[in-house]
Amino acid sequence: MPDTSWVGPDLRVPVHEQLSPMSFITSLFIKPKKTALVQIPSGSFTIDRKGQVIASTLPQSFQTHLKAIGELVLASFRSSAQCDLQLAELTVVYSALKLVAREQRGGAIVFLTAQTTGAR
Repeated sequence: MPDTSWVGPDLRVPVHEQLSPMSFITSLFIKPKKTALVQIPSGSFTIDRKGQVIASTLPQSFQTHLKAIGELVLASFRSSAQCDLQLAELTVVYSALKLVAREQRGGAIVFLTAQTTGAR
């Protein structure tokens, strides 16, 4: 008769799915899970005067952000026109991203470029 007093790992279940009594504490306090790195996209997109994205060279994973960026760019161009300051180009530089937008008959073309540590 086999000795059942010692409970070892269950070989039918992968090791990463087996939980020890301390795994809860370990996962929260000692070894927090690392988040996946997100790569900043580079590319361009065109938006019409109504805020609709016409064309884009950006990755599909970034498409959800284009409308929000485009609306802010169009709002900037419109507010400058209301102040009688015709803005032809808008440049915004973040530490990881550079945005250049050019006005095109009420719409805009927006260029997004990932910034490296040496490029500005």
